[in-house]
Amino acid sequence: MAYAHVNGVTLHYEDEGTGPALLFLHGWGTSGRVWGAQLPAFVPDHRVVTVDWRGCGRSDRPAEGNDIGTVVADLVELIGALGLDRPVVVGSSIGAVFALELALRHPELIAGAVSVDGSAHWPTLEPSSSDLAAGLREDRAGTLAGWVPGWFGPDASPVLADWTIRQILDSGVFVDGQFDQALAYDPRPALPGLRVPVHYVHGELSHIPVAISRECAELTPGAELRVIAGAGHMAHQERPAAFNAALRGLLAVMRDGVPA
Repeated sequence: MAYAHVNGVTLHYEDEGTGPALLFLHGWGTSGRVWGAQLPAFVPDHRVVTVDWRGCGRSDRPAEGNDIGTVVADLVELIGALGLDRPVVVGSSIGAVFALELALRHPELIAGAVSVDGSAHWPTLEPSSSDLAAGLREDRAGTLAGWVPGWFGPDASPVLADWTIRQILDSGVFVDGQFDQALAYDPRPALPGLRVPVHYVHGELSHIPVAISRECAELTPGAELRVIAGAGHMAHQERPAAFNAALRGLLAVMRDGVPA
């Protein structure tokens, strides 16, 4: 097991393969393990790094710094510590926010980003997000049991939801502070000024509407949106073959500048 000491915390990561670098960022409360179906597909011709960001998985769980800016600062230091040469950053859910903020704040460090079911400004349209945070404080297990299964499409195995709940319960409670920040987050004004390519993948049946990624793609110079049919919020787990094909296509667009 590999660990990096960055920005005052210790982060667990896995680093396999050689070639163009990919940095995968998981969603809220889970871990780098969610990318298990992507490792065999991309390790043969890429350097693939997965990381448990602060508060999650096998990484430190500090009470402070559970916000977008600090997590992005952690990732900046991780990229340097691992000697990653301008990776493409692939982020799921709030991990997509971190990927997008890397593209906006540090375009010199990355070759591009892929937002996978990114929440973007969606929480600003859903006042119930504050109720969710209260539910997690009062009945964490029960709230997760009622919420997380809705992340997945109807054909997904219930085991995926159960496993996701276990990961969140095993992670730190301080990551809940990110919900408050999400209620005010809106990247749309900054998207037209992006200086590295950013593309979007979204599950057709996600509880976060495809329209969120479509609007962001329309504001992002040269962006493409790939919709994964039959998938919910976790397309990379629910429809891995379709997701991997979509990601390869977008990587080709970034490399060649020609729609695939």
